[in-house]
Parts: sequence; structure tokens; C-alpha cells
Amino acid sequence: MREVEIYTDGACSGNPGPGGWGALLRSGGHERELSGAEPDTTNNRMELTAALRALEALKHPCRVVLHTDSKYLQQGMNGWLGKWKRNGWRTASKKPVRNEDLWRGLDQICARHQVEWRWVQAHAGIEDNERVDQLARAAIDSLGGGNGRATRCAT
Repeated sequence: MREVEIYTDGACSGNPGPGGWGALLRSGGHERELSGAEPDTTNNRMELTAALRALEALKHPCRVVLHTDSKYLQQGMNGWLGKWKRNGWRTASKKPVRNEDLWRGLDQICARHQVEWRWVQAHAGIEDNERVDQLARAAIDSLGGGNGRATRCAT
């Protein structure tokens, strides 16, 4: 099974506001960058979208180590997801799971791969994490609506 290392990040300018995501896929000496943007979104949606789009780009089942600076994504995939599914996509407080569409997509694509979700500290000089942050911010700028100060905002 092919091994792939992925770094992902999301950013937004306002909450909600213009958002962008970036991903770096690396395997066997090859690299691929992906990015995208949405005009009205949240940081958490961009974090989830980055991971989903990166995993969707894999053509065959792979063993993946996915690095994210989003505890929301990492904790969701490593713990909350199973509980949400058992609870009919409801949180412990019986509220609908936010971003359910993206969580369902991640759940579905992860059934195809062996994914290890690793959290990394944001803005800590980790070169590949900084690189995907730049991709996410450039994606916002491509919309023409960003203020150049994309932030990590909740939800």
C-alpha cells in the first residue's frame, strides 16, 4: 500500500467570510499542492475541506499520515466522529453536528484509506504547515475579498 504524507490548513477572513484551504501531498519523492476558496465560509469548514479534498485526490487506497493544526479536525476524526454517527449525527448535547456534510464526506473517504491524524502546532516554524497556510491565504486573496489578514476563527 502506498504511503502518503499530507499537510492541510484552512483560513478565513472574518467569520463567516471569505475562506481558503491548502493541502500538500507527498509520496515517493513527488509532491502535489492543492488549494481552493469559498466566498462565504468559516475556518472550520476550510480545515475540513482541505483534508477532504486532499484525501479525494488519492487515486488508490493509501496509508496516510495527515498533519493538521486544527484540533477540531484532529479530535473530530480521532474521537467525536464515531459518537456522532451512533447518535444520529447529534452532539452529546443533542444538537445537530455542525459541518455534517463535510464530516460525512471525510468518514466515507477514510473508509478507503488508513489515515493517521496528527496535530501540529500552528505558526511554529514547521515548514510544510507554513506552506499550506500560505496556500490557504493565497486562495482567499484570489477571491479578491480577503483583507490580507486571514485568521483562524472558530466554527
